[in-house]
Amino acid sequence: MIELKNVYKKFGENVVLNNINVKFTKNNIYGLIGRNGSGKTMILNTICGFVKPTSGEVIINNVNIYKNNTFPKNTRALIEGPKFLNNLTGYENLELLASINNKVGKKEIEKVLKEVNLFEEKDKIYSKYSLGMKQKLGIAQVLMENPDILIFDEPFNGLDEQSATKIRKILLKQKEMGKIIIIATHIKEDIEQLCNKIYKIDAGKLN
Repeated sequence: MIELKNVYKKFGENVVLNNINVKFTKNNIYGLIGRNGSGKTMILNTICGFVKPTSGEVIINNVNIYKNNTFPKNTRALIEGPKFLNNLTGYENLELLASINNKVGKKEIEKVLKEVNLFEEKDKIYSKYSLGMKQKLGIAQVLMENPDILIFDEPFNGLDEQSATKIRKILLKQKEMGKIIIIATHIKEDIEQLCNKIYKIDAGKLN
């Protein structure tokens, strides 16, 4: 379970998260809806251990991650767009990331590339990828090590409808496997039939 307790974040005089209290549990897909600058991406960064709150607690599987100075375990994220090495192929980029934990190898990498419809382009240099292909590679890196928590920021950006439909089916399958999935977007239609619960966020407040 993920729990945010009274999470408040301020940069200078700018309040970006205003007393956030929310729980996310397994077997669910959650949506965060808000315009750009509303605070939804900041919530994702806070959950991932990237941005320490000014006050409040982020508790993941009974671990207060900031108090313990740790990152959440078995968590993967795609935040603010995919970022990979331009001079490597799609496959090589995933292979490089996989080498950090050595949880998966060629078989799993190729499997996830097939799942997101990117296998035919696996040997293409990343700098030659279209926006949609880059997005699918970003989704693939979230999926490939079978994490318990999957976090996405605008995951359908740049995807054609066929690819978006396939990704939705993948996420529903992941939910059935007991995962926690959190999706932030400014387009409600992207997730309204996908999520068990949708929160609206505006000016750092969650409703």
